[in-house]
Amino acid sequence: MKVSGFTFIRNAVKFDYPIKEAILSILPLCDEVIVMLGQSEDGTRELLQSISDNRIKIIDSTWDDSLREGGKVLADETNKALSHVAADSDWAFYIQGDEVLHEHSYEAIKDALKKYKDDSNVEGLLFNYRHFYGSYDYVGNSRKWYRKEIRVIKNDKTIKSYKDAQGFRKNGKKLKVKPVYAFIHHYGWVKPPKAMQEKQKEFHKMWHDDKWVEANIPKSDEFDYSKIDSLAVFRGTHPEVIKERIKRQNWKFTFDPTTKKMPLLTSLLHGVEQFTGWRPGEYKNYKII
Repeated sequence: MKVSGFTFIRNAVKFDYPIKEAILSILPLCDEVIVMLGQSEDGTRELLQSISDNRIKIIDSTWDDSLREGGKVLADETNKALSHVAADSDWAFYIQGDEVLHEHSYEAIKDALKKYKDDSNVEGLLFNYRHFYGSYDYVGNSRKWYRKEIRVIKNDKTIKSYKDAQGFRKNGKKLKVKPVYAFIHHYGWVKPPKAMQEKQKEFHKMWHDDKWVEANIPKSDEFDYSKIDSLAVFRGTHPEVIKERIKRQNWKFTFDPTTKKMPLLTSLLHGVEQFTGWRPGEYKNYKII
């Protein structure tokens, strides 16, 4: 069985992306990792090269910055990386630059990779998500955060990244997947306030024009983390590869987890979810079989 990892990145140092940790987190499960490196103005290439593993294949890419609607450029870069996956790989393991796989998930993933390798009805594997916000101590627990997503797909050239690269589709249809008891930690909302503010300015350019960015992104040197609807204190463990980064955290963020900043209907739906585990009307970018 052969597994290829794939990802994309641009300006990881400038915007403080944990891309090195992301790659290291999936490397034990992969025979190769394709890294599509966009044109960067910092030390991203050197950061990638510092991993020093011959399984990592860095491929230069030029982002189409004219794709400023719906995050299409992210899907475009994902598909570029996917196109370089070895033809003889059975599986393709996707990780984004702000995601880290917990090593506690390795055995469950290995078992699923072996179990479903020759099952043509299974097109992907579905993982659980923890979305960290403000610091490494809090996770988002409101309806705005997706709870599951596909991160492993069969090496099928008809499968493509969907919309803004959150998930995948095959010939426009949702993938048939098996859930795996595995956890991706999403750290995209955990950065020094200055780096987060800069990221917001650039990030929204992938969805909106300059006029929208000018009108909607606060003119501030630091991101205001206090404007969040609901958080819970994280009681679990972080992946080993991220722990050195956590030690370097040089800002403070605190939040009262009893605080809820939601409209009445949203608050009621949130209450149902917290009590039952069921999320009414949940968007699912996949078909569990």
